[in-house]
This record gives sequence, structure tokens and C-alpha cells, in this order.
Amino acid sequence: MTSPALPDFRQPAALWAHMRHTLAFYAPRVMDPSGGCFQFFKDNGQIYDRRTRHLVSSTRFVFNHALAWRWFGAPTDDVAHALAFVRHAHAQPQGGYAWVLDWHEQRATVLDGTNHCYGLAFVLLAHAHAAEAGVPGAREGVAATFELMEQRFWEAAHGLYADEATPGWQLRPYRGQNANMHACEAMLAAHAATGEARYLDRALTLATGIAQRQAALAGGLVWEHYHPDWTPDWHYNRDDKTNIFRPWGFQTGHLTEWAKLLLMLERRLGAAAPAWLLPTARHFFDTAMHEGWDDMHGGLVYGFAPAQEGGGVCDADKYFWVQAESLAAAAWLAVRTGDEAYWHWYDRLWAYAWQHFVDHEHGAWYRILGPANQKLTDEKSPAGKTDYHTLGACQDVLAALGITPPAKVTA
Repeated sequence: MTSPALPDFRQPAALWAHMRHTLAFYAPRVMDPSGGCFQFFKDNGQIYDRRTRHLVSSTRFVFNHALAWRWFGAPTDDVAHALAFVRHAHAQPQGGYAWVLDWHEQRATVLDGTNHCYGLAFVLLAHAHAAEAGVPGAREGVAATFELMEQRFWEAAHGLYADEATPGWQLRPYRGQNANMHACEAMLAAHAATGEARYLDRALTLATGIAQRQAALAGGLVWEHYHPDWTPDWHYNRDDKTNIFRPWGFQTGHLTEWAKLLLMLERRLGAAAPAWLLPTARHFFDTAMHEGWDDMHGGLVYGFAPAQEGGGVCDADKYFWVQAESLAAAAWLAVRTGDEAYWHWYDRLWAYAWQHFVDHEHGAWYRILGPANQKLTDEKSPAGKTDYHTLGACQDVLAALGITPPAKVTA
């Protein structure tokens, strides 16, 4: 299908229209009346797994429905429906949230009861956005989830969260930056929803830990994997591309996602913001573009190797979320610095995504493409996707531009 003319995505109307186009892919089919949301969609919207429920998708659909409420006046009942599934189906007697469920005949069977801090970060994010929508019990859920993270995963000596525990809360040795990055995101959302300073303080602590102290151990960039003492584990998943939450290599998308978060944090802190936030954000983004942009085929590759491993691209596939987070970061940098080069990157990333990732026929974005932008699968939205990154990127660009939700956009 030939792509329609590229809109001017510096204009709010274009961002609103694209959010609506993406939401429309999910809207007629995502709600499961028996509980929660369906989570596995083919390119054309066909549901190909009606029973498996992943905590990341369950929580991200709360975010999606809250975004639809915030900008377009969608019913808060949709937010409440999605959150109720997290609170009642995923929640476990030991206090955690099951990673994967089988949902059948209104009964949840735990397929993977592992407790992940990454998952709890999204439980916190979901409650924060539901609280903004006025869902009963959501604000209390923000506090309860924060306390659970404190009790089970917080490592005060390192100022970071541990990553994973058994269903009975025995910590496993892996430590990772990804859970802490999304915890930082969730803390910013919790602060926005509640105004409580402890969430903003924690966001700054996490950002300092990963983007300063840990980055100093990895040549000034964000490495993904660590030993229990938070020294870098340079070999974790070195030869395994199947773990989508723990990929090897420097991740272009995580560098730009951190760049965005650092600038969001700076704006929220105001005069109290430390001076290192902006130059670090620029360094992360500029490095990601230098190392990750594919000059031949366009788009950002998934990852590049550290210098001691020879450097260069280590995973040339193109992932939707990498492009989305990067264009949001470009907009934040452009607004913050006034440097037209960042608007150039913003426009370039949108042009690439518009041509290759956006499904103009059915809606939403394809999940993954090969190095030459070839289709690799017809599974548009398997577990974990939900287009939270693409919808969130549009919302984040609007925030960068200083556009707040109107009485509700109807155009």
C-alpha cells in the first residue's frame, strides 16, 4: 500500500490524528467482556490468542485507555476495566503480580508467577494514569505499588531496584537498567498524578544511578546488564536474541528513551534540576544517532556492540519502539535547546516510520522489520506491544510543545 502524504508532525493536529488512527486499530476488538484486554493481534486486527495475558500488556492497555480518555473523552469505564484485571487477575496472594496468565472462563491460571520489577514499574504507571482519570482506588494503588517495590526490590546501598524474584520473593542475581528506567518513568507519572515529592525524588535518584554512576562504568553510555554488585555483565544474553526485555548490546532506543526522561525530569524539577541532565541527554541521543542510524535503509537499528567487543551494529533489525522513543526524544531536545538539528532528526524519524512502520490500511505500527525494512512477521501486536510506545511518543511530543489536554479533542 502506498503511504499517504506525510503530515507535519510538528503540528498538534497531526499528532492527535495519528493517536486516533492508532487507537482505532484496537478500539473495536481489544476489550474482553470477561475481563481485561485481548493482547495478540495480527496485522489486520485478527486475535490469534484469546487466553494468554502478559502483565506488561495488561498494564500498558490501562495507559492506552487513559490516554484515550485524556485527549479524546473516551469513557473512564474503559480505564477501570483494564485496571481491574491487573488488580484482581494478575495480583497474587504473596503480594506480587503474575508475569503471565492463562485467562479462561473468567478464571486466571498462573503460567509464570515470577515477580519482575519491570512489571511492577508498569503496575505503578497504570495506577498513576488511572488515578488521573479518577478511577476509584487507583491513587491508593500508586502508594501500595510504590511500597511493594520498596519492600521487595529497593537496594538502598546502590540507589537502584533489583530486577527479579521468585513467586515467593527470593531475589535472583540478575540486575538490569531497563526496570530502573521504566521505574523512573513511572515515578514521574506518579508525581504528576499525586503531587507527592517522594516520587520525584525517587525518579532523580534512579536517573542519577543509571545515567551517571552506572554509565561511568560503561564509557559514558547505558549498559543493560549487571551482576548483583552492579558491576557490568558484558556477556549476559550475548548469543540470545529471543529475550525482548533483556537484549545484549547498547540499545539505541534505551539511550534515546533515557534522553527523553532526563529532559522530562529536568522540566519537572525546575530550578532544582541538576546541571548534568541536559548534556547527558544530548550525549545519549547524539551517540544513538551516530551509532544506530542506518544510512543505507533508514531507521535506527536495535543495538550496537561495546568497543571491547569490536563496536559496530550487533542487531540490525528495526523495532517500532526504537523509532517512536527516538522521535519523542528529538522533539524534547529541539524544544529544550533550540537546535534545529534535533528537529531535523524528528522529521527524519517520522518520515522513515511513516513509510515503513505505520500500517496505513489497518492502523497501528508494525512491531519489527528486518535490516532492509522487510516484513518479518504478520504479528503486529503480540504480548508487550499495545502501541504504548507509539501513542506515548505522540503524547510526549505534545508535552514537549507545551500542549496540554484540552476540554477533550473532538476534531
